[in-house]
Amino acid sequence: MARKVSRPEPAFTQHLQVLYAHCPECRQRMWADYCNRRTVATLQGLTRLILHVRRCHRSDCPRYLQPCRPEAEGTHALPQHEFGLDVLAHIGALRYAEHRSVPEIHQHLVGRGLVIAERTVTNLLDRYEELLAVTLTDDQRLQGLLAEQGRVILAIDGLQPDVGHEVLWVLRDCLSGTVLLARSLLSSRQQDLAALIGQVRDGLPVPITGVVSDGQHSIRKAVAQALPDVPHQLCHFHYLREAARPIYEADRHAKKELKKRVRGVRPIERQVADRTDPEAEAIRGYCDAVRSALTDDGRPPLGAPGLKLHERLSGVVASLDRVAEKRGSRKN
Repeated sequence: MARKVSRPEPAFTQHLQVLYAHCPECRQRMWADYCNRRTVATLQGLTRLILHVRRCHRSDCPRYLQPCRPEAEGTHALPQHEFGLDVLAHIGALRYAEHRSVPEIHQHLVGRGLVIAERTVTNLLDRYEELLAVTLTDDQRLQGLLAEQGRVILAIDGLQPDVGHEVLWVLRDCLSGTVLLARSLLSSRQQDLAALIGQVRDGLPVPITGVVSDGQHSIRKAVAQALPDVPHQLCHFHYLREAARPIYEADRHAKKELKKRVRGVRPIERQVADRTDPEAEAIRGYCDAVRSALTDDGRPPLGAPGLKLHERLSGVVASLDRVAEKRGSRKN
């Protein structure tokens, strides 16, 4: 959508100069020919960048009249972008660290005073993902990071969006959290997984001292084939889930029995559907609380859904008891 109002005047102004005054080809001094002006929206407000551009005027130079823009321009924003790198990084943090949706990110930025469209948030999120992909595939950065920690603890897991689709296999270093390899495979055979592990092993500057996985048979055999002398451990989450399976089954049965005792919420809602008095509003509120408690499954094994349902229903019952006591005291 086109802008309907004029952009306000920038609150800050910065002059950016080229760091070197001599041509990198002929070593002659370059002239300060002209200035470009660029407005960048940052988290602190609008900033006007005045770019002092230099050019070489030696006619036999390969860089004759080619503009040399200030190097510091790239620290403020990407080329041809009106929003700064701080806005770009903030959007990425909101999306992947706080798991906010694009509309929520848009509302957050508008609340901070940025004039930005929701579609622009989506475009900037795409740019953030591209920059992140470039960073993760930087072999020099990865080599230095792994060399500093001296070892790698390899985590292997497969993600399948739906039955019949390719499985995305991700191999990650547990110590740094860096993704070492991600590839989609049509099958989960031992030979294919062993080839992926071997590719990661051969490209690392440090040894693999441990492997963590969910214990799938093909993964176990692939690790034993590619890394025969490396300890292989079951993931802590999967270990805890298997250990808590008997408790989970008992909790699931308890939740099923609790649900039987609170059926009949819908008929109560129908009885007060046409009423607008305060008592009817309170009844509808209690019905909503019960319905919300029934639909919340929790997060096993640490968040037992049956215990959570019992806790929330106990709170509803306690509230009803207090209302009944107050009504009884008024009658007396």
